Amino acid sequence: EELGLNILSYGGEEGRVPEVEIVLISGDDLLTIEVTDDGQPFNPLEDTAEPNVGSAIEQRSIGGLGVHLVRTLMDELYYERAEGRNYLKMVTRRE
Repeated sequence: EELGLNILSYGGEEGRVPEVEIVLISGDDLLTIEVTDDGQPFNPLEDTAEPNVGSAIEQRSIGGLGVHLVRTLMDELYYERAEGRNYLKMVTRRE
């Protein structure tokens, strides 16, 4: 949800909302989530600073927690920009 909202809020150009596609692939031991969009190029794995989660909430900058949660909860993350689209693949193992 966080990534989709970020794409819709920040990925578009003036007057245009990006097209977003989300695919869930469930296997015996893996769940894969693939998010693609035709918004502005943005690599959440490199273009987002790690938030300082150790400081008091009043001292923290706004933003970055959604990507932090994705990094923390997923076992594997891949990003690619190809053919005018952002492609993010997230994999988590079932335990």
